[in-house]
Amino acid sequence: MRMFNQIFKLTASLFLLVFSATAHSQEVEVNTMDPYVMVETVANNTFDRFHHDFAIIETNPDHLKVIVSDELMPYIDTKYASYKVMGTYLRKTTKEQRERFVEAFKGYLISTYAQAFTEYTDQKVSFARAADFSKEKMVSVDVQIIDAGRPPIKLQFRVRRLKDDSWKAFDLVAEGVSLLASKSSEISNLIRQKGIDAVIAELDERTKASIHRESADKKA
Repeated sequence: MRMFNQIFKLTASLFLLVFSATAHSQEVEVNTMDPYVMVETVANNTFDRFHHDFAIIETNPDHLKVIVSDELMPYIDTKYASYKVMGTYLRKTTKEQRERFVEAFKGYLISTYAQAFTEYTDQKVSFARAADFSKEKMVSVDVQIIDAGRPPIKLQFRVRRLKDDSWKAFDLVAEGVSLLASKSSEISNLIRQKGIDAVIAELDERTKASIHRESADKKA
């Protein structure tokens, strides 16, 4: 469990570093019909929101959950990711359990990404050149996190085409480690041990946890 949480914290932190990469003077409408443009635009908008609401965050770190919910989650396919995480146990659940699990998992992601956002500094982000996706159902958006004095961290955002031809992200691969695969293995084991209702309750409890933001002095 501890190792899984460390992997998840790392990938969540990297996720937010990318989705807060470059600032624009005002929020730009997100083009969800192009996966490459979508990732970069969401990055710009999230970083703008972070700076615009910085005073609020300083007094109420839980406001980071609001930012994540508003700026990131609309572009993450939480239902698809949730079903993947449940794995073979998906067919053993009722419709009501599946709906509750999707909401619990979404809340857990919001809380975890919000906490990871406190780790953001000033790393540079390099986006790979867009490729032709006209005939693709899934694409990987390649990204590198560049930190002075360290080897670049290689990431891949997995994005899938929906029925209306729009795109949403569903997984992040950090240095070969898939966030979705890691969570699928962990949560499947928890469902096997405790049952789906207990896992939903556990995710709900984690969602309620307050965000802790370290001071600049401690990070220095």
